[in-house]
Amino acid sequence: MSSKAITLVEVGPRDGLQSEPEILPTASKVEFINRLIDAGIRRLEVASFVHPKRVPQMADAEALIEQLPDRDDVSYVGLIMNERGLDRALETKVDEIGMVVLSTDTYNRKNQGVDIDESIRVWGEISQRARQNGLRANVMISSAFGCPYEGEVKVERIVELAERLIEAEPAELGIADSIGVAVPGQVTEVLGRVREVVGDLPLRCHFHNTRNTGLANAQAAVESGVTYLDASVGGIGGCPFAPAATGNIPTDDLLYMLDRSGIETGVSLGKIIETSHWLEQELGRDVPALLPKAGMFPAGSQKTA
Repeated sequence: MSSKAITLVEVGPRDGLQSEPEILPTASKVEFINRLIDAGIRRLEVASFVHPKRVPQMADAEALIEQLPDRDDVSYVGLIMNERGLDRALETKVDEIGMVVLSTDTYNRKNQGVDIDESIRVWGEISQRARQNGLRANVMISSAFGCPYEGEVKVERIVELAERLIEAEPAELGIADSIGVAVPGQVTEVLGRVREVVGDLPLRCHFHNTRNTGLANAQAAVESGVTYLDASVGGIGGCPFAPAATGNIPTDDLLYMLDRSGIETGVSLGKIIETSHWLEQELGRDVPALLPKAGMFPAGSQKTA
């Protein structure tokens, strides 16, 4: 691997919980996030500002964020879909906002109710307003490797979207495999082509393990020079608006791979595994991640205190 340090962006409190059938109490979500911070996570997606009828798991976004600790070394990210979402985010203490634009019109309409051109227009306005209000503004191209409704997505399509989206000056550009169809060769090709048009802009990748290729894709992204990788403790979550899009890559399993490969993250694998076990108790069932079952190697190799 060519990179020596990667920042993990923990998406369990948002992308993880929003797709699980259980709705955790706000107090449990606060404890979840505090555990993640204690483990060394410094960027977290904590909530999405969407209509509670569409995503009831996120109905307590403002109440949750109000109870989070004020930390200069931690950045809280809120996901938004439109200007109403930004209005809500600006009333909280989130540090960043993230917006998603889908790779196809069909999926974009199902996810956000408008076509891609409208989402790009709205993103431009949101980015400007967010930055004027002191927030970091990020955008992600979702379903970048395949669409559940339109099938294959050409690399040229993703490059075109990247060119249009960076006109609004995001702090970073995300590339997401929202339905878990990518393979490492695709990841390398897409990131290489996108890098040609975005220059030195930091890239962030978000993979799902739906077809058991998530960790291999994450390694390909690291080798391609990404700065940030998304992951979800225990591997919980997915996308509620894409059929069978289960399986964020587990923070536990990703961290093991990175640690054993000499990639620095500043995150304690032992504490992440402890958090997965705690999450299993909260959800009342096992989580998909393998490290909570298999344990670290060598045993006791990373202290949890």
